[in-house]
Amino acid sequence: MKPLFVLCIAFIVSLIINKLFSSHVNVKLSGKIALAAMLVFTSLGHFIFTKGMILMLPNFIPYKAEIIYATGLVEILAAVGIFIPFTRSVTGVLLIIFFVLILPSNIYASIRHLNYETASFDGNGVAYLWFRIPFQLLLIAWTYFFVLK
Repeated sequence: MKPLFVLCIAFIVSLIINKLFSSHVNVKLSGKIALAAMLVFTSLGHFIFTKGMILMLPNFIPYKAEIIYATGLVEILAAVGIFIPFTRSVTGVLLIIFFVLILPSNIYASIRHLNYETASFDGNGVAYLWFRIPFQLLLIAWTYFFVLK
């Protein structure tokens, strides 16, 4: 839920700042800024809550810590890449693929009632998917409309 708040608040603040300093509000720029802010925010979880995020991956997957660190780095690189004109399209497509690929780990974590912040199994459980799956779809649509279109 926190990433949704970051996305929305960053979008609104960016729109307001944009309006204060420009006669034309650049909604696409505000959308990219919001997405980048959300990506940087979520990437921090990969470095702060590594132990809990490792538990989001099934036991058969090797190099779990490295994967968690790498995906955190991917989010930071994507946050930058959406602003670079010659990497924007590729970054947008890869970001959509990334959002699709991380959904199974979120489903796995929800089934296990994982609270990745505390690395414990007292989380919301499957009910969390009623938020998470629509949120993933929102991120995919957001990336498409603000980065690719």
